Amino acid sequence: MHNEVKPKVAFYLRMLSGGGAEKVIINLTKGLVEKGITVDLILNIPAGPYLKEVSPEVRIITLGTPKLLKGLPKLVNYLKKEKPQILFSAMHYNNEIAIWAKYLARVKTKVIVSEHNTLSVHAKNQTGSEKWSPLFAKLFYPLANEIVTVSHGSAKDLAKVTGIPPSKIKVIYNPVITPELLAKAQQSINHPWFEAQQPPVILAVGRLNQQKDYPTLIKAFAKVKQIKPCRLMILGQGPEKKKLNDLINQLNLKEDIILQGFVENPYAYMKKATMLVLSSQWEGLPTVLIESLAVGTSVVSTNCPSGPEEILDHGKYGTLVPILDVKLLSEAILDILSGEIKSIDTEWLEQFTLAKVTQQYVDLFSVPL
Repeated sequence: MHNEVKPKVAFYLRMLSGGGAEKVIINLTKGLVEKGITVDLILNIPAGPYLKEVSPEVRIITLGTPKLLKGLPKLVNYLKKEKPQILFSAMHYNNEIAIWAKYLARVKTKVIVSEHNTLSVHAKNQTGSEKWSPLFAKLFYPLANEIVTVSHGSAKDLAKVTGIPPSKIKVIYNPVITPELLAKAQQSINHPWFEAQQPPVILAVGRLNQQKDYPTLIKAFAKVKQIKPCRLMILGQGPEKKKLNDLINQLNLKEDIILQGFVENPYAYMKKATMLVLSSQWEGLPTVLIESLAVGTSVVSTNCPSGPEEILDHGKYGTLVPILDVKLLSEAILDILSGEIKSIDTEWLEQFTLAKVTQQYVDLFSVPL
């Protein structure tokens, strides 16, 4: 009878690496336990920089293998034993594994899958098994009880590549703005670049990979630097570190650009930076844009699929430029350095708050509180 008394929601991820989707799940689990819902977080391996951010009230279940398929039997056993009302998963191929687990366990658990990327563009730019993700989504997503995407752009894309009717895909923005984020933004940073009388710092945050397209940003920065004194700091780690360092050296910008790696508290950096720039070729709903607006920092973003246009209300709250365009990106950065600042409406940001989004998920789960 225990399950009927206190609703249980299980979240499933491979691990808690430092990405936007993982951060969203952590925020959501916190929001739900505060509403009195029992939350389990199922991980293939209990690893990643976000592990220590999990609420102590969330029970972590480990499947004990980094390989998704190998973890499937354990996920099936978990569902048979625990029978949560909801199994919520995010990212490929966790979504397919969650759907298979439900059917193999033969339980009544509702499976909700969430897509955090613009699937068609993401798949096109992959070399490994990820390039098959649209096919897998087409075959298996229709078997889920609910499908959630994080922006209207990614929902449209998902409907197009899978043939799933748009009416079957729900859009719920990410719960990005939390009281904790705003508190962390006030913390001090021990870095010489943020001391008084230093040149303005342009900040970029995200994995060093092809998706984020840092080469375009670095080349745009080189143009800006010729006109105005400034510096570029990139927070994140990833496979393109060497390639980016080579480009920085080639452009003689070693003194002006720093690859700072993964930082525990990027919000304090955002608060102190003159602006945040997102140079991505594709996204789902880029969390960093929302975080920057929340701490009051100006943003420049590529108008990539999907999310920036929705977050910035078609350019009302930040500058949108085409992807891969060094010239227009440099001009947009120069505009902000010259004092062209767009003010941010706090009411607009309400839709990205933890309180608002948690309630939308509670409504979607339709579990009795």
